[in-house]
This record gives sequence, structure tokens and C-alpha cells, in this order.
Amino acid sequence: MPNKTANPWTILLTRPIYENRWIRVVEHEVLNPAGKPGIYGVVHLQNLATGVIPIDADGYTTLVGQYRFPLKSYSWEIPEGGGDPGVDPLESARRELAEETGLIAREWMPLLTMHLSNSITDETAYCFLAWDLEQGVAEPEETEDLRLRRLPFAEAYAMAMRGEITDAMAVASLMKARLLALEGALPDAVAGLILR
Repeated sequence: MPNKTANPWTILLTRPIYENRWIRVVEHEVLNPAGKPGIYGVVHLQNLATGVIPIDADGYTTLVGQYRFPLKSYSWEIPEGGGDPGVDPLESARRELAEETGLIAREWMPLLTMHLSNSITDETAYCFLAWDLEQGVAEPEETEDLRLRRLPFAEAYAMAMRGEITDAMAVASLMKARLLALEGALPDAVAGLILR
């Protein structure tokens, strides 16, 4: 019986197309699963994606708003950004949370790992839940023109449900956090804050 999870693609030739410090684009000449010739372009991300849902003592979270150049539109998201693949994703998430919001969390929990746009990229995202927060000073990068919005977790979740948050990491993380809280799979202290 054939292995249905084995790679059905044959790579004949790979050539680099473009590279910068964030992405590398390659084009593969292939035989597709039907054995016919074709091409497959892949965008390799030079960094890991990380995201954080911070939950404060009032059951509020903080969203980050910014204009997203590729989409030509404004986006509300959880605090998120890139991390060096050689660094633990949790450390990169801690750095992003502090840079973008000034928040420092004492408690952290992995929330999900996901692949973003997996038909054209190999990007992997690591998302976390963070609580027991202390407010510090935000220090965003010069390329980030950010607005912060502190709101009840329930309202952030409702924004995702209404389609007002469309960022994949944010939507998936908000849904997963609420589901875990409903299933009793989170520490009681943070579940109670999420379900307020």
C-alpha cells in the first residue's frame, strides 16, 4: 500500500530568485504529483514568527494596530514579530511584547504552533499566552508606527469573530485561548480572566 504522506513531488532543479534579510525566494523546476513538469516558487522566511496574547489582572488584553504594507490596509493584531531561528521562540516573544507594548509578563504558556500560508511559504509561527503583567516602556522599531489598544479579552475575541481582526496569528490565538479556557485547559487564574 502506497504511503499517502510521502512527498509526491520530484525536484529537478532549484534556483535562487531573490534574497534580503527577511526572505529568500527560490524557484523549483519539478515533476508534480501526476508526473508532469512544472514550477513551484517558495518563499523561505529568514525568521520565526512569534505572537503573544497578554492578559492583565482586569481580564484585558492589548492589541497592536499598524498599517500593513503588503495588504495596503490597517491591521489590529496581537503583539507579534520575527525572531532569530537560533533563539528560543519564547525569548523572541518576550522581546516583542516588551518592545511593542512595554509589557513584561511573569507567567507564560505556549498556545499554538502554526504554519502561515503553507502553499507558498515555510513560515512557522509560535504563539503564547502571557499573564501576571507589569507595565514598562515600549520601544518599537523605527519601521513600526504602532497604536496600542487595551480592551477586554472578550471584545478582542468579538472583533475576530466579526472579521475586524484578520491577522492569522491573532485570530487563531484568540480562538485557541478562549477554547482552552472553556475546556478548563488553562490555569484557573488566567481562564477566569479570559472568560470574564
